[in-house]
Amino acid sequence: MNMPHILDIYDRLTQAPDDRARARVIAEAFAQLEERYLNLPELATRKQLSETELRLKKEIEQLRLDLKETELKLTKEIEQVRSELKETELKLTKEIEQVRSELKETELKLTKEIEQVRSELKETELKLTKEIEQVRSELKMDIERVRAELKVDIARVRANVLQWSFVFWLTQFGAIMMLVWRLWPVSSR
Repeated sequence: MNMPHILDIYDRLTQAPDDRARARVIAEAFAQLEERYLNLPELATRKQLSETELRLKKEIEQLRLDLKETELKLTKEIEQVRSELKETELKLTKEIEQVRSELKETELKLTKEIEQVRSELKETELKLTKEIEQVRSELKMDIERVRAELKVDIARVRANVLQWSFVFWLTQFGAIMMLVWRLWPVSSR
């Protein structure tokens, strides 16, 4: 409400003939006031504002305390997790070193076994080479022996063939002579 409007209400109150008319002027003023300020019933008083402010300050302080407690709890948990993480890291580092050590041992064992297998392979190769040379020499000797026997057998077969050929020729010659003697004219006899 502005000033001329308030003066108008004042004039109307002073001119009202009785209490009832004055009450009516006051009621109209309140109605105009409510129309002008629609949310007037919702407006807070200073006391209510002070109470709300105090209550909110207490809540803020309580929230700050809760926040500090939560921060302390989380800090402790973070430190605990960091400690567990360090322990786990140490365990894993030890395990990795152990695995590396085992890997080196295994590598050394395998290297030794490989060298042993290589030496065994060389020994076997030498044995096989000796055996092959021995088999070759035996084979050469057997071939020479078979050749000699074959030559003897061929010579025997030749002699046998010549002997039988001679017998066959003699028989043929005798048969031819018999034919000639029989078929030749008798006069010459």
